[in-house]
Amino acid sequence: MAETAQFSTLSSPVSATLREIPGEAFPRLTPEMVARIVPFGREDRFDGGTYLYEVGDREVDFFVILNGSVDVLESDGHGGHALIATHRENQFTGELHHLSGRAVLVCGRATVSTSVIRLSRASLLRLVSAEQDIGEIILRSFILRRARLLEHAEGGTVVVGNCRAGDTVRIQTFLERNGYPYRCLDTETDEIARAAMETFHADADSLPIVVLNGVRVLTRPTNRDLAEALGITERLNPSHLYDVVVVGAGPSGLAAAVYAASEGLDTLIVEAVGPGGQASTSSRIENYLGFPMGISGQDLARRAQIQAQKFGARFVVADAAWRLDCTRYPFAVQLEGGNVVLGRSVVVATGARYRRLDIPESQRFEGKGIHYAATSIEAQLCEGTEVVVVGGGNSAGQAAVFLSAQARHVHLLVRGDGLSDTMSEYLIDRILLSPRITLHTRSEITSLLGDNYLAGVRWQQHGNERSERPISNLFLMIGAVPNTDWLDGCVELDNRGFILTGYAENGMPGNSPYATSIPGVFAVGDVRAKSVKRVASGVGEGSVVVHAIHSWLASKPVSRETIR
Repeated sequence: MAETAQFSTLSSPVSATLREIPGEAFPRLTPEMVARIVPFGREDRFDGGTYLYEVGDREVDFFVILNGSVDVLESDGHGGHALIATHRENQFTGELHHLSGRAVLVCGRATVSTSVIRLSRASLLRLVSAEQDIGEIILRSFILRRARLLEHAEGGTVVVGNCRAGDTVRIQTFLERNGYPYRCLDTETDEIARAAMETFHADADSLPIVVLNGVRVLTRPTNRDLAEALGITERLNPSHLYDVVVVGAGPSGLAAAVYAASEGLDTLIVEAVGPGGQASTSSRIENYLGFPMGISGQDLARRAQIQAQKFGARFVVADAAWRLDCTRYPFAVQLEGGNVVLGRSVVVATGARYRRLDIPESQRFEGKGIHYAATSIEAQLCEGTEVVVVGGGNSAGQAAVFLSAQARHVHLLVRGDGLSDTMSEYLIDRILLSPRITLHTRSEITSLLGDNYLAGVRWQQHGNERSERPISNLFLMIGAVPNTDWLDGCVELDNRGFILTGYAENGMPGNSPYATSIPGVFAVGDVRAKSVKRVASGVGEGSVVVHAIHSWLASKPVSRETIR
């Protein structure tokens, strides 16, 4: 449900810090670089006051300023615009949404009569690929501009709701996973949030609401509602045939997309929420090759998404795969929103999800104190309190260490006698040395307490008395349930629901460890039976599977009879 109104107190003017962005975010190209860009586009001129593009426009062109100037503006939260920066001679417009073709977050307006070189999205991608030094400058600036929009988000998108409520956390997670700037106002503590409720006639049952540009309101929106309203969704051509359809944008799916697109394959990624998969719940991965200081799963996923888009891959988010039709060729992936995607090959990278507690009260506290991720969103809820993390794998260890910086104390519960068989040594050392983390071995949760929200946790340590603590945030990272329901019996699974791979019959050229029982359908990452549940191994599988895809596509050349 959406309504239109106006609420001027949701934002303040864009800070001077954002306007005073360093040179790498708003660089000036050399005349020689501009000359090399000219063949990729065409010259154009805009009168002063004319908009080159406006908030919400899609497939926006990339502009290099030859003379004159262009103001970049974002919504000020009450129907107007606030200045972010001004582009002048030999500077260029754009940020990450220009690269992806999604609806843009900002406006570009000529301040005086201005001459430009304009490049379509396709031409921009060709430029980035052909002129590597220029491409590096453009991509770095796009990333820095988006980072500062995220850091200094003022009024464009505002979430209003109880920050402990599951729907509020879900909306924040969706926006974070998709790199979308927003502010969140907590109705429990923020007077501005309460004023917003009055302005938009929102009661407790209608929360959370999302206010767009200070005038449009979405009431308890689904992820798909948000994606449509913000222009995050991909506009699909139902007759388009992709070389590769990757289902799932965790590390393995993103790697498959990067390598497939970089090798010239027409690639589409389908993702239910946003890039990162289960890895996005990791606050800091410190044993991933090439990142000695560590990197969060979310940052790693964002970089991979940009990399895939740089090579021309397209993304569909907030529209999960509902069914795979493998009885026809090309394969058809039916999406929950009703769209159908056609692919000459399919890579299943839908991963796994954490198990839920097998106790009666757990369902009552879903979204009301039980979490399956430990990111900055959840950490804010834990400040100065005790929390419980359940699980003995690396994700649980990373969560415990990360949360200990905010929480008063972290209780880590594991069923086994210790952590050495399931967790990396560097995490074990940190957990055992931290005065703010207590490891409880051979322990299981027996009951949960609370009324509207989780208020307490009881657990039993084998051979000892029960413990009870006033816990309002419980993090579950136990076991793995594969996301294979949507395959509907299409490929062979093991007795736990993971996809069996390594098939080489029915005309499949060669033997691939990632080939499923249906030739042309591959599985990588956590969803694959007997896979190693690590980010690095998932990335490796996603990159290597492209070799088998090439072999399959070579055996199935496209013809007029291919699509039926």
